[in-house]
Amino acid sequence: MGELVAHLVAGRMIDYIEFDDDYAMAKTVAPKAAIGKTLTGSGLRHHFDITVVAIKRRGGEFTYATAETVVAEGDHLIVSGRIEDVERFADMT
Repeated sequence: MGELVAHLVAGRMIDYIEFDDDYAMAKTVAPKAAIGKTLTGSGLRHHFDITVVAIKRRGGEFTYATAETVVAEGDHLIVSGRIEDVERFADMT
């Protein structure tokens, strides 16, 4: 519980959960560098070793993310990966 509170208080993540010893999922705001690009074109997986699992548009509902999903300003992303990679990604949002 302390880990969750620490991550949320730091303001980098909207929500956060750890699975097993080294795996996490987090809800974050889409980074500026990804806006207007597909998930493949943004290189998020390549540069951060995270997977964007779902995306939520303003006023919309969460939908599964695909390689062709285009990221828009204000989108919320659900990302998964190793804890250190998820935290590193959240630091840039």
